[in-house]
Amino acid sequence: MKLNLNYDNIKKSYLFVEIANRLKAYTADNPGADIIKLGIGDVTRPLAPCVVEAGMKAVAEMGDAKTFRGYSPDSKGYDFLRNAISAYYKSNGVIVDADEIHVSDGAKSDCGNITDLFDSDNTVLIPDPVYPVYMDSNIMNGRNIILSECHEENGFKPAPDKKVKCDIIYLCSPNNPTGAAFTRAELKEWIDYANSMNAIILFDAAYEAFVTSEDVPRSIFEVEGARRCAVEFCSFSKTAGFTGTRCGYTVVPKELLDGKFAAMWERRQSTKFNGTSYIQQRMAEAAYSKEGIKQCRENINVYKENAKIISDALTSLGIYHTGGKDSPYIWLKCGGDSWEFFDKLLTKANVVGTPGSGFGKCGEGFFRLTAFNTPSKTAEAVSRIKKVL
Repeated sequence: MKLNLNYDNIKKSYLFVEIANRLKAYTADNPGADIIKLGIGDVTRPLAPCVVEAGMKAVAEMGDAKTFRGYSPDSKGYDFLRNAISAYYKSNGVIVDADEIHVSDGAKSDCGNITDLFDSDNTVLIPDPVYPVYMDSNIMNGRNIILSECHEENGFKPAPDKKVKCDIIYLCSPNNPTGAAFTRAELKEWIDYANSMNAIILFDAAYEAFVTSEDVPRSIFEVEGARRCAVEFCSFSKTAGFTGTRCGYTVVPKELLDGKFAAMWERRQSTKFNGTSYIQQRMAEAAYSKEGIKQCRENINVYKENAKIISDALTSLGIYHTGGKDSPYIWLKCGGDSWEFFDKLLTKANVVGTPGSGFGKCGEGFFRLTAFNTPSKTAEAVSRIKKVL
């Protein structure tokens, strides 16, 4: 028996586990501390009423022999949800056919699982700093990884280097952790770059619902040429507050490798995944109904206002940051060791954020705050932070 020793090459502790451990140790020593968490990207607003209603109705159906459902008839998801997702894209001016949509339990799972489709002898281009799943899942597979550095000089939005050859490209916009978002022109550069070398873009659009800027695409398929080179991952976690409910989807266009990639992904999913539950899919369908979009938008607007509160405070202090407009994340320059800054905010302000170095080498000297707490706690956190900085 031989183990996959590529696991020895990843960090022993996942970033957010390390944060949880430090927080646990601090609260054990300071049991009365009033901690405000602006660290992990977990939502705090309740599910939209129509989503809850749809879930309760679906649960009742599962309790009646006449309407009970077992395995999903299709690993890609029920038609009713894929049609609703297709209509959602159309409402945003993008044509995505229902049979190009593959429903799952979340974008994080798909971003990691999609690596099954690639030979280990591929070169992967990954931005730095980066959401850990992109990096770790490819290290686990022993692939050659090239880093595309993101920093203050390029606004944490790197442009492709045409001298660099790669096969797989990870992009996330609006970005986690930096909150930076590509414009159409900037994204077109990446699409042209990928098409020029027959590379594939794995595009994470989990935060598309936060986009308000007219020149920022909510889907990579808004940009010409993307259907020949891109796969898009999306999630209900932030759009509809499904962090604890779990549902997402991946769009694989027919043009990609003349349909071969879509067939491979469907085959992979049908082999290793039994589908998202009927209950979750009915709830997701409700989230993309006309009333559901309205109700979910009310929650998103609360988070966007929180982000603005944080961003405005940092601006008043003259602190460089990205995000906070088209994203629920604020990426601020802390100037020194980001774990030391974490400890400073925790012990001096009782506020928890995320050290930038946990997202890669280029994250050192930066720090991520999220807008997912309540308005009152966000305002209190900002007040505390301003006293410390």
